[in-house]
Amino acid sequence: MKKTLAELAELLRGEVLGDGAVAVTGVTSIDDAGPNDITFAVPPHLEKAANSGAAAVVIPATVDRFPKPAIRVDNPRAAFAQLLELFTPAPAVQRGIHPMAMVGQGVRLGENVAIMAYVVIDDGAAIGDNTVIYPHTYIGAGTQIGADTLIYPNVTIREHCRIGSRVIIHSGAVIGSDGFGFVTIGGRHKKVPQIGNVIIEDDVEIGANVAIDRATTGSTIVRAGTKIDNLVHLAHNVVIGENCFLVAQTGIAGSAKVGNNVTFAGQSGSAGHLTIGDNCVFAARTAVISDVPAGSFYAGFPARPHKEWLRGEAAIQKVPDLIKKVRDLERRLAVLEGKEKEQ
Repeated sequence: MKKTLAELAELLRGEVLGDGAVAVTGVTSIDDAGPNDITFAVPPHLEKAANSGAAAVVIPATVDRFPKPAIRVDNPRAAFAQLLELFTPAPAVQRGIHPMAMVGQGVRLGENVAIMAYVVIDDGAAIGDNTVIYPHTYIGAGTQIGADTLIYPNVTIREHCRIGSRVIIHSGAVIGSDGFGFVTIGGRHKKVPQIGNVIIEDDVEIGANVAIDRATTGSTIVRAGTKIDNLVHLAHNVVIGENCFLVAQTGIAGSAKVGNNVTFAGQSGSAGHLTIGDNCVFAARTAVISDVPAGSFYAGFPARPHKEWLRGEAAIQKVPDLIKKVRDLERRLAVLEGKEKEQ
């Protein structure tokens, strides 16, 4: 594909700085950009982009001058994502049902679906229009999957779960596995049947090797627009709000309720049966052990307001010096006490 800078600016609704006739055939990072590539830069990387081998750069609209041909836009990161889609379209997928797929009784398939080899769709399931299911995926009995959804290889979606439209599920994810429910009787652990399901709403993305447990009763729910990174675990009866970010190795214990627009950074998590308000952010390795009000920014274990955590961490760094000072004072005091005894 070959586009002029002016054509790309029109697509991005941006403004050209410099020669709009510059030809672009690819899009990549600043470090990898060559004489036919376009890249993007925001502060503090503008100088690096200016000195790169790129033919052109997408820059913030607030930048008035730039030594290379450029496109000024309000959001360079979003523009870069749009360029990636333009220059690297999704691979073509042959539509239809592969002869080596297994489709059960009473399955409803929408139009223009792709069911690839070794997919198993159990009885009574429903697959929406334009949905693509890659090989070695299992769709359980009675499960419903919406339109324009993409399910990569080796995904397991167990019985009676509901997956929305425009959902992306990456390889190795397991949706609807049994919740971790046991009752201890006479020192032995007896399994509590997990008879609920999982509901994934529209426009959710689920990373590789994510495990989302079915509810004991009712539903484990991930609301619309939420994005889940690899290696995340959601326990039974968890509810995750809209447009949340759950970053790698996050774990949310059973029956926790998470509001909208909440971010859990890497290796963070929540104890069970808690309520977390909207618009909260939890720094990496934060452990939430009590309810959190909306709009909070927490860090540490146990979780506490981020500024308070920073003050605590700064104080900890001073402890070795304080210990030295105390020991010095103890020695000086011992000397003084010795002199007093001599007198």
